[in-house]
Amino acid sequence: MPRALPRNDVRQYEDLRDEWWRPNGLFVTLHWIAAARAALIPPATREGAVLVDLACGAGLLAPHVEGYRHVGVDLVTPSLEQAREHGVTPVRADVTRVPLADGCADVVSAGEILEHVDDPAGVVAEACRLLRPGGTLVIDTINATAAARFVVVTVGERVPGGAPPGIHDPSLFVRPSVIVEAAARAGVDLTVTGLRPSARQMLRWLITRRGAVRMVPSRSTAVLYQAVGTKKKN
Repeated sequence: MPRALPRNDVRQYEDLRDEWWRPNGLFVTLHWIAAARAALIPPATREGAVLVDLACGAGLLAPHVEGYRHVGVDLVTPSLEQAREHGVTPVRADVTRVPLADGCADVVSAGEILEHVDDPAGVVAEACRLLRPGGTLVIDTINATAAARFVVVTVGERVPGGAPPGIHDPSLFVRPSVIVEAAARAGVDLTVTGLRPSARQMLRWLITRRGAVRMVPSRSTAVLYQAVGTKKKN
């Protein structure tokens, strides 16, 4: 049984290590979001192209991307061990201080991490530092709204298939303006789009617990949103 830990405590991921790849496990929604994130990643255009995956977890993005050297950054050793099994080169590090060179990445992914850190703008700046000119930044996170707190925490932590209880601290949820401004300062203009599950597929999954649920674009960014942009060339 998982330990009683404070909200957003990183040690929860050690206790939940067996959930990452368990079919319809507690992290099933992260699989759906990873597939939507991968759809924003362009095909690799050169040999040796590098994808840096910040807070990679157990490598959920890996099955959806090809042609890149996939480097995963995370603090949780059991997660990194599983990521390695899925072809990810693991780097144990804090996402605010990544031990990789400036401009080393063709793509940087920061998926479902900004709502877990005290300084989301700092993480975005670090992601932009790693990105080469012309490279692509892909982000998804949870908005700092009452709607998001209700959907993700009040309801989500009580509905089977929702977020594991205590995994989020709603005080850390992030307004789009925070990441857009941080990225712009680093030369990346972001386009923000809302993201939601397909209503029909979500209903089917809640009833049957079968099949994946496709995440689709939404006009509303009130709960979950994506952002994508290209770093300006000098």
